[in-house]
Amino acid sequence: MIRAYRPDDLVALRRVCLLTGRAGGDATGQWSSDDLLPDVFLEPYVTLEPSTAWVVEQDARPVGYLVAAFDTAAFADNWRTRWSPVFAARHPRIADDPQEQWLRDYGYNPDWLLGPQAEAYPAHLHIDLMPAAQGSGWGRGLMRELGRAAVAAGVPGIHLGMARENLAALAFYRRLGFRELPTAGDALMLGIDPEALSWR
Repeated sequence: MIRAYRPDDLVALRRVCLLTGRAGGDATGQWSSDDLLPDVFLEPYVTLEPSTAWVVEQDARPVGYLVAAFDTAAFADNWRTRWSPVFAARHPRIADDPQEQWLRDYGYNPDWLLGPQAEAYPAHLHIDLMPAAQGSGWGRGLMRELGRAAVAAGVPGIHLGMARENLAALAFYRRLGFRELPTAGDALMLGIDPEALSWR
């Protein structure tokens, strides 16, 4: 089933984030700490915006989630004030490591969330499902929940960033109606009108 996030989901969802964090595959051991990924892409969302977090539960355990922020600029400000100090305490700055410094920088400074896409598509999301939960309609169901909530909140557009090599995810987003947005970075940026998601 799909339900609202609860604080007692956090440990299980952090594991989902890690096990799907390498372009959909297992990111365990990829960085100096397995906590880095969920400390950037999951926990700040359920801490700062818990009302826009949904969980897929199978056999009484979380196997996937969608987290979102409906106002990316306001969320980045809130991150800077409330989450950056938490992240810095967990992950003190170290000598530059090119492999993971970008990820640490994300945690210290949320400016990476901001860009031209955040003007026309002010909401953004992250979605992760364990492989065993994929292909069963859960991802589409999570997107439907997001679309309905965004429409109710008057959000004009939703965007997401993704690794270009994650072809399965790209195919999924395109089936839902996401379209590619201009970007100057390495990631692929996609956007959609929430009305198009609300009935998927």
